[in-house]
Amino acid sequence: MKIPKEDLIAILSQFNPWWRKEKISDLPEWKRGAFQELMQWIENPPTHRAILLSGPRQIGKTTLLLQAIQQLLQIGTSPGNILYATFDHPLCKLAGLDAVLEAWRELEPKSEGPEYIFLDEAQFIKDIGTWVKHQIDFFKSKRIVFTGSAAPLIHVDQESGVGRWHTLRLSTLSFYEYLQIKKIQLPSIPTISSLQDLFSTAKNELFHMTESAKFLIGHFHEYLIRGGFPQTALIESITQSQKLLREDIVDKVLKRDMTALFGVRRILELEQMFIYLCMHDGGMQDTQTISKELGIAKPTVQNFIDLLESTHLIYRLPPFGYGKEVLRGKNKLYLGDPAIAPAVLMRGKSILEDPNALGNCVETAIIGHLWSHSVSNHARFSYWRNSKEKEIDLIVETGEKLIPIEVKYRSQIVQSNDLIGLIDFFKQKPSIQRGYVITKMSQDLGLLQEKIMRIPASLFCYWLGAAEFVQKNIIS
Repeated sequence: MKIPKEDLIAILSQFNPWWRKEKISDLPEWKRGAFQELMQWIENPPTHRAILLSGPRQIGKTTLLLQAIQQLLQIGTSPGNILYATFDHPLCKLAGLDAVLEAWRELEPKSEGPEYIFLDEAQFIKDIGTWVKHQIDFFKSKRIVFTGSAAPLIHVDQESGVGRWHTLRLSTLSFYEYLQIKKIQLPSIPTISSLQDLFSTAKNELFHMTESAKFLIGHFHEYLIRGGFPQTALIESITQSQKLLREDIVDKVLKRDMTALFGVRRILELEQMFIYLCMHDGGMQDTQTISKELGIAKPTVQNFIDLLESTHLIYRLPPFGYGKEVLRGKNKLYLGDPAIAPAVLMRGKSILEDPNALGNCVETAIIGHLWSHSVSNHARFSYWRNSKEKEIDLIVETGEKLIPIEVKYRSQIVQSNDLIGLIDFFKQKPSIQRGYVITKMSQDLGLLQEKIMRIPASLFCYWLGAAEFVQKNIIS
């Protein structure tokens, strides 16, 4: 649609205050762990590629773009060589990318040096994959960063994307980031280079770590309720925080994005199924059971699962194994953030009094932290279950290593007889060097058996989140 050039110029001028030598307003000083990796790809890319920031709604992707722009300006980049445009804006969406770029260059002539193009909500740009391919192939001086849902972009333009963009997959705030954004003052928490080092850590050092973990548990429970979304984390009222999460984040994805991006029309059925998943977070799900209980056709159920995963509202965890083992098994489905279920089901803080529901939230948080921490290492995640119903919550595969992780979030100290599945897995695969049990009690920290280390969930998530800021893998 033809939009008057003066209207586009007015919008772009508003989006790009640095053209008028004005500062970016209301930009937080604190930065997410992904900021360092983003700047490495913008300033000194290892190869010429665009950058795709992919992740759920309202996790700070736009803020990351603006913080990157601010840093470019601070190091002397010409303001006119930096463009920011969001295609969530109706006029930008209607005008199209070419018209936006033309309006930019009509207002701000190019200076010497690279051009930096930041495109927000790029899933609304027609043929974005083809455009990025062309720019990367023929214009080596352009640095392109775009945000949005990776799944529809990659699905539509899969061939174009190969070798043309590097994807930074962002999850919701880690527990460590949550503490930082809330500016919560804590006593010094010991850091570690690797979880493996805990097996050789002296008892007195473990005791010191145990004492520090006591200060984390209360904040960890609030994190599980408020969620890893910057907006909800900063709201004082938990009721209002959950209301915002339910209405502003979940509803927009289910009722707007699903229609706009995927053409979904049966929104009521989709909403019913999502509520069902919130009630069964972390459980094994198959299309036949969901179809029977909700009265939704099996192909529709499978399509909804694919779409919910595409928009980062759920994780899919397959069974451990290869070939027929995986094809015959049922997937586990986890929500994209531990606070989604309490918010959608309007449970407030009552979830802290329900051991099963709280345990599910913790398991969801552990999965999310591990996924975020290990995504750059191309780790594979699965769960293990044998014919005798013995089970392990999570198997992390990095290269040839298998690392089993069991979550036992309870008020009693975890003992060996609580870990029948984990011990049986070790017997079947004696080459495995170590495994972890994630617990509730701070005094649990320490060696349970020669190959099994107990770690409180609050400390485990804290360490994984902190490692993101130094770009270090501590789980391998």
